Amino acid sequence: MTEPSDRDRPHGPALPYGERYAWGYLTTAVAVPAVYAVIMLGRLGDAPADQIDFQRPLLIAIAASIVANMFLAPGPRKGRDRRDERDRGIDRRGESAGFLTLAVAVLGAFALTMFEAPYFWIANAIYFAFVLSAIVQSVVKVAAYRRGF
Repeated sequence: MTEPSDRDRPHGPALPYGERYAWGYLTTAVAVPAVYAVIMLGRLGDAPADQIDFQRPLLIAIAASIVANMFLAPGPRKGRDRRDERDRGIDRRGESAGFLTLAVAVLGAFALTMFEAPYFWIANAIYFAFVLSAIVQSVVKVAAYRRGF
C-alpha cells in the first residue's frame, strides 16, 4: 500500500519539517515572553525595579519556553521529515538573521550595565534580546518557506 500524495490529502500538502518547527518556535517565542511581560509590568506598577523579585518568574519563563518547544516545535519524525539542500539553506539564513539580531540587541543590555542600571533591567534586556532573536529567526525561516528560497 502506498502513502497518499499531497494532492490526495484533504487539507493540502503537509508542511515541511523546517517550516513546522519554525511555526512552533515562533509561537513559543511570542506567547511565553508575552505572559512574562504582563506579569512583570504588573509588578512594576507596585514597586520600583530594584525591589522586584524577578529571578523566579524569569527562570520559570525560560523553563516554560523549553517545555513548550518540546510540544510546539517537535523533532523530526523518523522516515518522514527529510531535509534537503533548500532546508539547510533556509535554516542557515534564519540562524544568521537570529544571531545578528541577538548581537545587536545585547548591546542594549551592555549599555544598561555601563550605566549601572538595576539588575532587573539588565536581566530582562538580555532575556528579550534572546526572545527577539528567536522571533526574527523564525519569521525569516517561515518567510523563506512561504516565498521561496
